[in-house]
Amino acid sequence: MLTNIFMVLAGFLLLIKGSDYFVTGSASLARRLGIPALVIGLTIISMGTSAPELFVNIIAAFKGAPDLSIGNVLGSNLADIFLGLGIAAIIVPLSLKSSTVWKEIPFALLAAVFIFVFGSDYLLDGILPNAVTRSDGIALLGMFIIFMVYTLGIKKSGEQPQEHIDVLPLSKTVWSIGGGVMGLALGGYITVEGAVGIANTMGLSQNLIGLTIVAAGTSLPEIMTAITAARKNHIDLVVGGIVGTIIFNALFVLGTTAVLHPLPFATDNIVDSLVVIAATILLFLTLFTGKGSQRTISRREGIFFVILYVAYLVFAVVRG
Repeated sequence: MLTNIFMVLAGFLLLIKGSDYFVTGSASLARRLGIPALVIGLTIISMGTSAPELFVNIIAAFKGAPDLSIGNVLGSNLADIFLGLGIAAIIVPLSLKSSTVWKEIPFALLAAVFIFVFGSDYLLDGILPNAVTRSDGIALLGMFIIFMVYTLGIKKSGEQPQEHIDVLPLSKTVWSIGGGVMGLALGGYITVEGAVGIANTMGLSQNLIGLTIVAAGTSLPEIMTAITAARKNHIDLVVGGIVGTIIFNALFVLGTTAVLHPLPFATDNIVDSLVVIAATILLFLTLFTGKGSQRTISRREGIFFVILYVAYLVFAVVRG
């Protein structure tokens, strides 16, 4: 048991460091090739925060632990909304831009609804088994491309600043990319092995382990980034990073995993996907509870978000 816990913790460390090295090296290489900073920011840097979820999901799917994959994505998105935005709002109230309120958050809601629809074959069509199939994965990736095109349009209109990219020496660039990929792959493998071991030892479902322990660990990069940005009062970075990661997880990570290996969707997954939908709707409605026209997540609402996350973890553990 202690060995499995150590493996999960070591895997998290490798995933976080691997993601950091991969993003740094890839962004440096792209800059050397003359790729615009805005494109780098939208692709490499944004995807980098979702790289831990992606590697864990792919490895879990091919090792016969698909419940871990689904739980990881749904749990990560819940952690991003309730913990990421919640803790950041406790540090400093978050004022959201109009485009985030009316476009990005609804897009995140649409992505959550698609996951529920794709995984509810029996509920909606009376067909078994429930699964996110390869065709569903292709549809999710298609939506992801649409979101990328939309976001590029925002960048070009000047609504968001460009990213600063450090250019490393070529040797360091290559080592950073290679080391990052190895760290992500090894970290993902160790995390999955340890998580499955914990589930088997304690008699817990893989979905529960993915929804709680694994999701919290793979969400650490974006949550820590949000907390750091909030302390520096970079509100756009906080909100944009969290909402963007939610969309990346739902469309890119889950879509890619399903294309590589169809994912069975259990009853618990359906419930969890509905909770993600409810959390996204709650996030949207929260923005209309304050006075005036400014859309803000207050400290009180941030505390409420964190309490909701803890309450759902308790429910998930009791459910088993």
